[in-house]
Amino acid sequence: MFESAEIDHVIDKATFDAEEQVLREALLDVQYALREQGRHAVIILINGIEGAGKGETVKLLNEWMDPRLIQVSTFDQQTDEELARPAAWRYWRQLPPKGRIGIFFGNWYSQMLQGRVHGDLKKDQLNSAIEGALGLEQMLCNEGTLIFKFWFHLSKKQMLTRLKTLQDDPMHSWRLSPLDWQQSKTYDKFVRAGEDVLRRTSRDYSPWYIVAGADANYRSLTVGRILLEGLQAALRSSAERAPLPHATPLMTRTDQRSLLDSLDMSLNLAKADYREQLAREQARLAQLMRDKRMRRHALVAVFEGNDAAGKGGAIRRVAAALDPRQYRIVPVAAPTEEERAQPYLWRFWRHVPARGKFTVFDRSWYGRVLVERVEGFCAPEDWLRAYGEINDFEEQLSNAGVVLVKFWLAIDEDTQLQRFRERESNPVKRFKITEEDWRNREKWSLYREAVGDMVDRTSTRLAPWTLVEANDKQFARVKVLRTINDALEAAFERARH
Repeated sequence: MFESAEIDHVIDKATFDAEEQVLREALLDVQYALREQGRHAVIILINGIEGAGKGETVKLLNEWMDPRLIQVSTFDQQTDEELARPAAWRYWRQLPPKGRIGIFFGNWYSQMLQGRVHGDLKKDQLNSAIEGALGLEQMLCNEGTLIFKFWFHLSKKQMLTRLKTLQDDPMHSWRLSPLDWQQSKTYDKFVRAGEDVLRRTSRDYSPWYIVAGADANYRSLTVGRILLEGLQAALRSSAERAPLPHATPLMTRTDQRSLLDSLDMSLNLAKADYREQLAREQARLAQLMRDKRMRRHALVAVFEGNDAAGKGGAIRRVAAALDPRQYRIVPVAAPTEEERAQPYLWRFWRHVPARGKFTVFDRSWYGRVLVERVEGFCAPEDWLRAYGEINDFEEQLSNAGVVLVKFWLAIDEDTQLQRFRERESNPVKRFKITEEDWRNREKWSLYREAVGDMVDRTSTRLAPWTLVEANDKQFARVKVLRTINDALEAAFERARH
């Protein structure tokens, strides 16, 4: 795989100088077109042999292009903030918005290669890491991100010669690090691991490019040309995507009966029972959140439901049990301009809590398969693939120790109509009812079908849905609290084994 990169590739200075000016102007033009078009973000992953010119090439790209539109990120040792969250969180928070370029040193491939070489990553763990990397890249590309993966290569002899040259040069010896010399001892193992990873992760949507790194002129022109041609091709491509083989390949219910139809909507609590059980469950939650075992977990609660189903009231009863410093409530509305410039899940990843903390999502990432699906705010291919992306996201949260509890608060049509009318007649609550609420009510059957599909496709062992019979608000609030408490206790028990 690396043989061609180990032969002598040399570009003389005159040739380089002549081509550099043309390439530089073309890259700058395509960079501004990328920003103007605003359809794509660009991620450049930098990997390879130490001393192969990775840093020098990135520095030159920043000189050739407008550095204001380039963000360079280095992922070395994880910080305490990063260690307290799922592994992918550190990458999500550094994603460039559409129209901009992000360059990642020490990225997910660097982590898996170092782990493999030093024996910290077993074969099954490597397989899992590769699967996760490809899933992330596929999702990003589906959202319009362009991914360029560069492996800068040197033969073992070339690497040792370069390290010796740098060591003997007082102007550049400072650039040598312990990692450079360390890799000279593990070169063979590192290259074997690199070949394995490159072979298994080069895809049409995110291919690897192997760059010979011995000659600075050659590698600079090579990287520049690859970026130029790739960006030009993306800008020329049509914005239209090919239609799916079938537009809505979802299973229909012949008897028109869904899981929601199995709920007993008459369930209720008497006022005295409600007060007693509410106090008990709130005290239980307060104790669980202060439990020392919570230091190994984070808690996320997702609240979805029909309009006027009582999500706000349920959230207030949960929050009332806790110190405000322990939790954060994230209300989810229409995406902002900043959020629209990022992949869909970005705005939720940024709110993932650290261990010991609790985040409540009032509406959530399920908007894509609910309101965006029903209202036509996204194409069918977007909400259809969202089921898999959401399941992957929630699996990553679960694997990182996040206790994820998801609620659908369900009411029937008559109860909703009654609550709408009560809100309209009450000056204190009138702000809660809008024309949009009435329009959504006209699409009751469409939302009901979308909820059925959502639960069928995303209620998993790791992150099950809890359907809450919410015609009686008191019953719903107690059930929500009890479910959260049961989930925390189950997580604590699993952690013991």
